[in-house]
Amino acid sequence: MQMKPMGRSGIEVSELCLGSMTWGTQNTEAEGHAQIDRALAAGINFIDTAEMYPVNPMRAETTGRTEEIIGTWNAANRARRDAYVLATKHSGAGMKAARDGAPITAESIPQAIEGSLRRLQTDHIDLYQFHWPNRGSYMFRQNWTYDPSGGDATAAVLDNMEECLVALQREVERGTIRHFGLSNESAWGTAQWLRLAQATGGPRVATMQNEYSLLCRLYDTDMAELSLREDVGLIAFSPLAAGLLTGKYQDAAVPAASRMSLNPDLGGRRTARAFEAVAAYLEIARRHEIDPVHLALAWCRTRPFMCSAIFGATTPEQLDRALGSTEVVLPEAVLMEITEAHRAHPMPF
Repeated sequence: MQMKPMGRSGIEVSELCLGSMTWGTQNTEAEGHAQIDRALAAGINFIDTAEMYPVNPMRAETTGRTEEIIGTWNAANRARRDAYVLATKHSGAGMKAARDGAPITAESIPQAIEGSLRRLQTDHIDLYQFHWPNRGSYMFRQNWTYDPSGGDATAAVLDNMEECLVALQREVERGTIRHFGLSNESAWGTAQWLRLAQATGGPRVATMQNEYSLLCRLYDTDMAELSLREDVGLIAFSPLAAGLLTGKYQDAAVPAASRMSLNPDLGGRRTARAFEAVAAYLEIARRHEIDPVHLALAWCRTRPFMCSAIFGATTPEQLDRALGSTEVVLPEAVLMEITEAHRAHPMPF
């Protein structure tokens, strides 16, 4: 298991990050605990969650349950808390399951942190992330109709950012959080957070958690350069494209208890062009005798801006399969074929 720097934080995290968003719906508490034990034993030292989890489905009555499951593991394993880096997220505007979709503000930050600490049964959060910009985002297929002129005026947006950084710095000084990260952000937004952190003395953005996979490569242009040059490493979510890249949904298959059985359009990822693109990557994997899961995750590791790739599992077999990707190094010939497939099947959803 390779370790990567988490921005300029001085912390190193494993190249794979254990995702937890199914714990409390698709997975039981015992299964979540077993996943943590197995992942730590395999060399993973990074676990990601959010106050709004679990999903599939996401409901107000289950909000916070995933953090609670991690919390009961922490309570039973006090001596092991410092063995891993714990990341969670503050829900933002439009995320109705937490605080009725209220925006992130200087007032909401300490309240949200206290709630997460209580559920997680810990005295600190290693990486505290904003889940969604207040002004909106082009993520989750909104890029097709994205209008950056919506939301508050620029001055109000910047005032909110500055106030939030001041509130975050107070939490750093209290010891409740150690580092700050973003999620579902743009190049402009990230640049402003970095600029204002330098101006105010607030915490510097350490990481960016955006969607990234063989099928979703919006990050490859402006965000990639900012990420690399400013040491804001990408924590990629959905590196298997919600399971599409495993091949299990090809030929109209919908396995029982799979994400597609619960979320039929996979968050807008289920398109005819997506299945065509998956077929191209499956053919590369077949031709070179590489597990498709290993192909997708090992490819993420080749990206120069990558900090860690988050994977989720609902069975022990899926967990072990993902862990096996760390032993795979993709030859140059495979990387060239991946580039050709990307050119033939760009932005398939």
